[in-house]
Amino acid sequence: MQKALILGIDPGSRKTGYAFIYRENSKFHAVDFGVIKPKTTMDFKDRITEIFSEINALIKLHHPVEMAMEDIFFSKNAMSALKLGHVRGAIMVAASLNQLPLAEYSPTHVKQAVSGSGRAQKHQVQQMVKMLFGLSEVPQEDAADALAVAVTHSFEVRL
Repeated sequence: MQKALILGIDPGSRKTGYAFIYRENSKFHAVDFGVIKPKTTMDFKDRITEIFSEINALIKLHHPVEMAMEDIFFSKNAMSALKLGHVRGAIMVAASLNQLPLAEYSPTHVKQAVSGSGRAQKHQVQQMVKMLFGLSEVPQEDAADALAVAVTHSFEVRL
């Protein structure tokens, strides 16, 4: 039986985390996760293109049935929020081109779903993700966030 893969995304213009997971009963399985890191010396438009291309290639490789992404958090820096919006738009296009349903969750909702507290610190989320997936090491921050987004989505849609 084919497992229903969920793609979780933690968008960022410097680092975009991704995670492909499935849940079997109450046990979580990580199929693939990591971080897309375009060179910071690239033009911004080229970084966006690289993020889109990598996400699109990963979708074609793993064939997820659902996709979830962390929503924009409140930012005091308008330029950072604008850049994040561009990255999110590129990821949305990848979802649309691959006919994937896309859900969005606030950082607070993700932290609450994974750790039980919407105010959890990054290291707490990383530790919970390590424990949920039975990983030997704590995943890199952005990959851990992507895993947490995918877990949150699995709870929401019961996949």
